[in-house]
Amino acid sequence: MAKARTQFICQNCGANYPKWTGKCDNCGEWNSLVEQAPVSAGKSVVARGASSGKILNSQTMNTISAEDSIQRLSTGIADLDVVLGGGILPGGVVLLAGQPGIGKSTLLLQVTAHIAASTPVLYASGEESASQVKLRAERLGANSSEQLSFVASTSADDIAATIRSGAYKLVIIDSIQTLSLDEITSAPGSVSQITNSSNVVIRAAKESGAAVILVGHVTKEGSIAGPKVLEHLVDVVLQFEGDRYGGFKVVRAIKNRYGSTSEAAIFEMDEQGLRVVQNPSAALLAERQNADGSVVLATLEGTRPILVEIQALVNTTSFGYPKRTASGFDLNRLNLLIAVLERRTKLNLSDKDIYVNVVGGLKLSDPAADLAVCMAVASAAAGRRLDDGIVVFGEVGLGGEVRSVLSADRRIAEAQKLGFTRAIAPKYGAKNSFIKGIGDVREGLIDYLQK
Repeated sequence: MAKARTQFICQNCGANYPKWTGKCDNCGEWNSLVEQAPVSAGKSVVARGASSGKILNSQTMNTISAEDSIQRLSTGIADLDVVLGGGILPGGVVLLAGQPGIGKSTLLLQVTAHIAASTPVLYASGEESASQVKLRAERLGANSSEQLSFVASTSADDIAATIRSGAYKLVIIDSIQTLSLDEITSAPGSVSQITNSSNVVIRAAKESGAAVILVGHVTKEGSIAGPKVLEHLVDVVLQFEGDRYGGFKVVRAIKNRYGSTSEAAIFEMDEQGLRVVQNPSAALLAERQNADGSVVLATLEGTRPILVEIQALVNTTSFGYPKRTASGFDLNRLNLLIAVLERRTKLNLSDKDIYVNVVGGLKLSDPAADLAVCMAVASAAAGRRLDDGIVVFGEVGLGGEVRSVLSADRRIAEAQKLGFTRAIAPKYGAKNSFIKGIGDVREGLIDYLQK
């Protein structure tokens, strides 16, 4: 009989090695190889698969019946339904990932309490006991439903069997990193356990038609913990972003097989759990003081226009190398914009410490934030403020030119709704009298920072 072979599997990328090495040659991670159970060296999988397959019966596309009658499960939160593409699809698998303590379990318990009013729901927790979940359910008012069941288990086999029973239409698993299969000897959270456990759960969901929501952990870099294949296996990937200690929290879809990935739901935490922010622009600007370095940006969260305050602080550095810090904005992009300001205008920022903050804990990835950041930094450096009633948006190129951005009409409509009177925006395509179009950054500084 052939001798069993021991495998060492990288916990970052899943690459296999016959012996332990300090560095994974595939992904470059150090100390990520973990020994797995011995694999039988008998007849290879390829050899077995070559003789055991069967011919499949295929269908043409026009003979396949479309299941238009499928009714999605409403979460009870309209904005979250929009992010999901209309609700939770039966048989679909959703992965919800976010930082610890940001509110994943709270949001899911609110959703299950609403759905359990008319549909059997199972909440399976591998991290908390029944009494711990009961305390949260009482705080959120989710303890009165007779169709909301709870089980504490870390066995992927048992949870998959429960899903296949067909007793529940929605199953919450908190979290996928705590599940394990009996056949695999590695610890829960390893690449092999996450991959195989998620495969078993997803197969059970597709067979029974039950919707499944998996809770996922994130690494310190903010990416979803575990192998990348986990994101490929599920149907929808939701990212829970924001500051867990306060501010707004944003749920956005980074993958959605059944809907758009351009939507976002904005929440804030209170004593009754997470609630949707109906007018985030007004909330973000409620405490604003119009001082130098303060600029109002018209940005987009998904397809929703939002007005957010950009703050900048510029001080003469006390060290040989100036410090640049950004909260809610990409630091590399900030350094690029500072270089554009120095090269294309008369501002000297080489000996200045520059700090940029996006109020409300939001993280901006909108290119239209470039002009607002430039105006805020220039305003703080010159000690001059913008007039009241001005909103700013536009992308800035390396030549200092201000480029057009998407959905300018929606940004303008949101600004007018909150009482703003003018918009500093790209000159190209500006057909609205509300817009004061500028061609480059220097023109904007000369025209609007002279007071």
